[in-house]
Amino acid sequence: MRAVILSAGQGKRLLPLTADSPKCILPIRGQTLIEWQIDELAKCGIEQATVVLGYRADKVERILRSRYGKHRVQTVYNAAYAVSDNLVSCWVAHDAMTEDFVLLNGDTLFEAAVLKRLLETRDRPVTVVVSQKSEYDADDMKVELDGCRLVKIGKDLIPDQVDGESIGMILFRDQGPMMFRDAIQKALRDPSSQTKWYLSVIDEMARRLPVWTCAVNGMQWCEVDYRADLKQAEKVVTACGALRQGELGEESCRVTEISMANP
Repeated sequence: MRAVILSAGQGKRLLPLTADSPKCILPIRGQTLIEWQIDELAKCGIEQATVVLGYRADKVERILRSRYGKHRVQTVYNAAYAVSDNLVSCWVAHDAMTEDFVLLNGDTLFEAAVLKRLLETRDRPVTVVVSQKSEYDADDMKVELDGCRLVKIGKDLIPDQVDGESIGMILFRDQGPMMFRDAIQKALRDPSSQTKWYLSVIDEMARRLPVWTCAVNGMQWCEVDYRADLKQAEKVVTACGALRQGELGEESCRVTEISMANP
């Protein structure tokens, strides 16, 4: 099994932190966001990853090559990253979707226990990881469920439809990779779909066939979209158990001071 990580975007909502570096290489407690992702994947036995790059791809590639080498982590380039959304990034990585794989948003941090629970679910073609909370905002990728089956997914679900949110992690098994590739290819025949999220394809798939979910309530994860998310990101990576008390110096154990000093 491998992972496909979508990290082509700049992360404009985090400017000026992302003015010259993409969101995926923001430093969080001593290493970059994407390194935390790859390391947690490895804890669950997923050693191979394909990373879709775009904005300042050169910077990301230097970090990945230095840390992991070219055989463990492969990169592909979304040349349309500035004018498209992550549905196009998925298609750029379709050659990596020929076997069981985990699809991961480039801004989703998680402790290995989240992925472990996903991998222990029943062997189904498509499983979306979800989490529940008391309230949801306009930016949450909300889900409607029928038991454990996905009914709808999108940001614009009305409140009484919402049963949780997607955390940005999906497992494809057996026929799932082929089904997803085919659905992406079909969707991209419509030029307007280039600015859509790949979850619009998952939403359409759920209307035709069973798409399942895996709940990870109470486990540590977060999306890094805004500066306020960086504090939660620190809590998540601390939960990953990779830091020992006093392992890093006081300055290196914090997100760069500019992130908090210049709101």
